[in-house]
Amino acid sequence: MSLHIDDLISSGIKELTPYEPGKPIEEIERELGITNPLKLASNENPLGPSPKALEAIKSSLYDVHRYPDGNGFRLKESLKTKYDLDINKITLGNGSNDIIEFIARCFLSPGDNAIFSKYAFAVYPIVVQALGAEGVEVPAKEWGHDLERMYDSINKNTKIIFIANPNNPTGTFVHREEIVRFLEKIPENILVLLDQAYFEYSCFESEDIELDLVDRYPNLVISRTFSKAYGLAGLRIGFSVSSRKIADYFNRIRQPFNINSLALVAAEAALFDEEHLKRSLEINRKGKEDLYKFFNNLSYEFINSYTNFICFDYKSDATVMFEKLLKMGVITRSMKIYKMPNYLRLTIGLEEENMFFKDCFSSVILQK
Repeated sequence: MSLHIDDLISSGIKELTPYEPGKPIEEIERELGITNPLKLASNENPLGPSPKALEAIKSSLYDVHRYPDGNGFRLKESLKTKYDLDINKITLGNGSNDIIEFIARCFLSPGDNAIFSKYAFAVYPIVVQALGAEGVEVPAKEWGHDLERMYDSINKNTKIIFIANPNNPTGTFVHREEIVRFLEKIPENILVLLDQAYFEYSCFESEDIELDLVDRYPNLVISRTFSKAYGLAGLRIGFSVSSRKIADYFNRIRQPFNINSLALVAAEAALFDEEHLKRSLEINRKGKEDLYKFFNNLSYEFINSYTNFICFDYKSDATVMFEKLLKMGVITRSMKIYKMPNYLRLTIGLEEENMFFKDCFSSVILQK
């Protein structure tokens, strides 16, 4: 008797297409034999983590045989101090990805639906489909969220609305007053997840949603991460702020030790290293201006970005340029999985990294 696993798997899982991350450096070294390739694919901070975070990690290495604090008390206390929060409204996640899972698992069942924009983070439709719920994709507005159409898409089965602000993968931004107007209209029985993974970059340039807005809108959940501007992507740590009741539900399904001990101490240290954060944001600002000028000079259109990446139009199948850059040792990100086949996404690097990309890109263009 043979076991037919396919017959046992839920239909939502069976039909899923796995999330495709940016190619890791090790894979390129292994498959192409390229030494020290330049990775500009996953929107990591090229400056790396705060020196204070590294010191905190070193100091905690000899305690890794112990389980971490399952409640993350010290980090929550630090978040409370920095942002003037009620500690009972904070939920810690294994990256802000964990928060997306929490809200979906808590509030979605088969027959429900969740709304998201056409060009939004690929994980939203994945978690929705995995739970047997329906994903409602709303056409984009200038590569970003069309909040009016998202509101018009609400029906009796809608439970969650996902908004990434700034948006990944396009870098677009919805200003605070527009989001507040949107929240004013949303019924209280529909949850809104405001995914602020790139918050530090956007608030460096424009006013963004403040965390205490969850007091005014109890159906609002705001998530942030230490993976981007804080440079802790490899440790996987993020958090959300919500009503006490929602945080209580999140903690009921959260894994007992979902944050490792090194991530906890690193995030706590990074949170208060304002100098390192400011330097990271300034490097990004200058790099973005330089790359804007580069693309303008070559007459390549790009999407104005409030993040640490630029999405640009290669004018034809971008996988061709992706592969050519890859063979030159530069890892970018094809936007084919986001239904943007002519677009490449480029993480803004250090000055010398941006220069290397520009040299490689220009070399390919000259060969056309």
